[in-house]
Amino acid sequence: MLSWRTNRALDGLIDRVERTTVLDPVADRLANGIQKRLDSVPALRSALSGTAAGHPLHPVLVVVPLGSWLGASYLDLTAGPAGRAAATKLVGLGIAAAIPAALTGTSDWADTRLAERRVGFVHAVGNQLALGLYTGSWLARRRQRQGLGAGLAAAGALILGVTGWLGGHLSYARGVGVDTTAFDHASDEWTDVLPEADLVDEQPTLVYDGKLPVLLVRTRGQLYAIADRCSHRGGPLHEGEFKDGCIVCPWHYTKFRVSDGQLLTGPATRGQRAYEVRTRYGSIQLRHTGEVRSLRMDPVS
Repeated sequence: MLSWRTNRALDGLIDRVERTTVLDPVADRLANGIQKRLDSVPALRSALSGTAAGHPLHPVLVVVPLGSWLGASYLDLTAGPAGRAAATKLVGLGIAAAIPAALTGTSDWADTRLAERRVGFVHAVGNQLALGLYTGSWLARRRQRQGLGAGLAAAGALILGVTGWLGGHLSYARGVGVDTTAFDHASDEWTDVLPEADLVDEQPTLVYDGKLPVLLVRTRGQLYAIADRCSHRGGPLHEGEFKDGCIVCPWHYTKFRVSDGQLLTGPATRGQRAYEVRTRYGSIQLRHTGEVRSLRMDPVS
């Protein structure tokens, strides 16, 4: 368990990183370049984001390199000469597993901004430094320099402790990778949202269920409504492109079906809340049924 002083020091570090605007030129240039490349290959972006799995992949994949590297250090401390070969293999496994973990993390990070992007940038740089130390550890072990290999691994573990704290801050304090609509509570009562005469066909329109933004659209004579804040990073869906019964988020190009909020393409990993819609006395009303939406995306036909 971390001491109070250690927690305070780490919180202070995060606060300074979040305010360090000098990082912006390099971080923004890198993130924008990554976004352009991923946007040109939507299938790759969805794969790296974990869209098909219904869950971000980065938190899952980082377990393998972390477990491998820490396991190697445990053998260094407890197994002596008998554990050297196994420790070398674990370090090598961690290096190989770090590649897909880094790729998925890079994809998630490219969609962040401002303080989140700065923390993520330092997190990534620290992880690359740790990877370099573990690579040096693996090479040293292969050359039978076990003491140097163990020392480099220990240094890498210390850096991973700090970068892991930064990664946890991004997820649990900043909500990166979290469904941005998870704590929205929609009404289960019919609510008037717009006069029927004010709705233009085929034009996504922003209305409100209490304080919650909702995308309302009439297409081919049918009314549909889904949560307007994209589950990925909160983009305003009503500002996106509407075509063939689907809406594309204007921020990161996730595609949803408006009839039921079903996720079609990433980088989001969850669909949108869907509403029942009806007209009464010239007014459009909607309510949420409370039904659980599907987490997985439909195959694109």
